[in-house]
Amino acid sequence: MASMALSSSASSYLASRHRLSYEMSPRRPFSAARMDVSCRLVEPLKSENGSLPRVSVLNDQMFPSFLTTPHLQETRNQHDTRLRIFSGTANPALSQEIASYLGLELGKIKIKRFADGEIYVQLQESVRGCDVFLVQPTCPPANENLMELLIMIDACRRASAKNITAVIPYFGYARADRKTQGRESIAAKLVANMITEAGANRVLACDLHSGQSMGYFDIPVDHVYGQPVILDYLASKTICSNDLVVVSPDVGGVARARAFAKKLSDAPLAIVDKRRHGHNVAEVMNLIGDVRGKVAVMVDDMIDTAGTIAKGAELLHHEGAREVYACSTHAVFSPPAIERLSSGLFQEVIITNTIPVLEQKSFPQLTVLSVANLLGETIWRVYDDCSVGHEPYSSLDID
Repeated sequence: MASMALSSSASSYLASRHRLSYEMSPRRPFSAARMDVSCRLVEPLKSENGSLPRVSVLNDQMFPSFLTTPHLQETRNQHDTRLRIFSGTANPALSQEIASYLGLELGKIKIKRFADGEIYVQLQESVRGCDVFLVQPTCPPANENLMELLIMIDACRRASAKNITAVIPYFGYARADRKTQGRESIAAKLVANMITEAGANRVLACDLHSGQSMGYFDIPVDHVYGQPVILDYLASKTICSNDLVVVSPDVGGVARARAFAKKLSDAPLAIVDKRRHGHNVAEVMNLIGDVRGKVAVMVDDMIDTAGTIAKGAELLHHEGAREVYACSTHAVFSPPAIERLSSGLFQEVIITNTIPVLEQKSFPQLTVLSVANLLGETIWRVYDDCSVGHEPYSSLDID
């Protein structure tokens, strides 16, 4: 790895654009505090519930000690009584981090499976007149987690919640967003209809596979990007900006990769041309761009079986790339993804915790970053009727 420090433009970028800094709303009880939170490596965390430790973006300065004074704490509690956060069973660790960021406790909810596999949901506290946020990615097992989310929404609606927001860090079925052949379904639209009909008033999603999926919902959709969290982490590494090249693993991801490169010291762009012969099967054909002697950063919204990104990495090494990094928001990691990613093709695989990564799926090159601050801040802004367009997470300037 290059030992040179980041260029001045990258340093400026880290300081002014991709530091997780939030100016709180004047109505927020702890508005006097300005928090500068940057993704950073920390001491390894102990595994809980079989989940892989994450690189946390929470720090000790997040909640100033003066907020614990009885008067301010009482004011804050009175202000927050109408904000409730409930977690499904898909990613409780992320839900807990989001609640911690907001200084709240997760709402009490009972979720269980009957002997025949049916799902039972009961809220263990009143939500009448409350703004309820349900955190539940529809990750594998997608159908179970989706059905659980729908039943949670229905339970809140029947409990007279004022507003119900489905917080979906990973939106399953997003890849089925159009018809590529005759007589195919558009499952993304179907799922959007189901969530709407269940009773959700709003959806908060992170890095949808394609922006057009927002149009499938007949309710407001707040779409935030997790990739700036990865940008912040990359900018903190000692990689010379002149050695970087951002690579799109396919033609469809060019807009995403171009926006990523622009924010990473305006790095050059390369494109892997591939031909897909079937679902989850990809064949690399050639490379557009120069990567010889460069540190290649491959960017995609998700890694499923890792076929596309692994074949792309093989091509990059063949074309003379010095190192290859894989960056993705959503780590689906369907077999045989772990074998492909840990085969030595990648210097580092950087993902976020929108989908929980089980400990048995860990490998030495894997780094997991947390999007809890990003989602927590967005939840607060939705609740407080503020603009969700907090830079740099509302837009990647994708055109």
